[in-house]
Amino acid sequence: MKKRTYCNPVGVSRFTGLLLISPFILGLAAFLVYPFVCSFLLGLTDYDGIRPPEFSGLENYRYMLKDRTFRKALGVTVKYALILVPLKLTVSLLTAMLLNAEIKGIGIFRTAFYIPSILGSNLAVVIMWQYLFTSKGLVNQLLSMAGAPPVSWYGDPDKAVYMIVLLRLWEFGSTMIIFLTALRDVPKELYDAAKVDGCGPVRGFFAITLPQLKSVIFINLVLQTIAAFQEFNAPYMITGGGPMKSTYTLGMLIYDEMFRYNEQGYANALSWVMFMVISAAVAVMYAVSALMRRDEE
Repeated sequence: MKKRTYCNPVGVSRFTGLLLISPFILGLAAFLVYPFVCSFLLGLTDYDGIRPPEFSGLENYRYMLKDRTFRKALGVTVKYALILVPLKLTVSLLTAMLLNAEIKGIGIFRTAFYIPSILGSNLAVVIMWQYLFTSKGLVNQLLSMAGAPPVSWYGDPDKAVYMIVLLRLWEFGSTMIIFLTALRDVPKELYDAAKVDGCGPVRGFFAITLPQLKSVIFINLVLQTIAAFQEFNAPYMITGGGPMKSTYTLGMLIYDEMFRYNEQGYANALSWVMFMVISAAVAVMYAVSALMRRDEE
């Protein structure tokens, strides 16, 4: 009987797989890993973008500890994130619950609520937002109608950050869509069974909706926290960081050090500090989430 021979396709399969993913590997190396390493190395130098970089070790990080502008920008960024992220998650979830209703024409409302996220902080929106918060703008007119005194949004350091928060809160569409998709996956049988047991809407929200959305809430929390710590466009275009740097974020500080003062070594060091702060915040979130899951088990 003639012995059959089989071709071993393992080598071919490995080569084919590497060939197929090579564009991703090359793109990752060229546009992520290489800039990442270069940024770290430049953060260890004194570099103005013109003369060759001079190695200075950790001098940029030592200077950072004494830099009042850095401490101010870090404080503003943390304050901004602590205000915006909980508000955005709350508004997004409540709006998603309203838009989860099966009524005629609900798609029009879903589209309308999502449009601000598409517009973003473009020039037209920024101009509109600036006029809304002038001394005689719509916001102060509404406050006057409610019997409240007008607010000097551009002159009060304690109030200016809320202009940026409200703009980003207005752009809650992407977060809302994620919540809406998750809500549509919650089994309706759970709500039907709860109604039979006499469970009202409020209790059903805390006993059924929130537990079913825990993973989605966590994902949105992480994504929105990362986005908040990287904020640049809105304060740069609306307030320019003022008044008295009350809206001056880490992103704006990095931009100024890089392009206004040509301190590119220091700017790259600041970028790495931002990266470490975001990483630490996300790591804490994951640790807390893991502890909560362990307690539930």
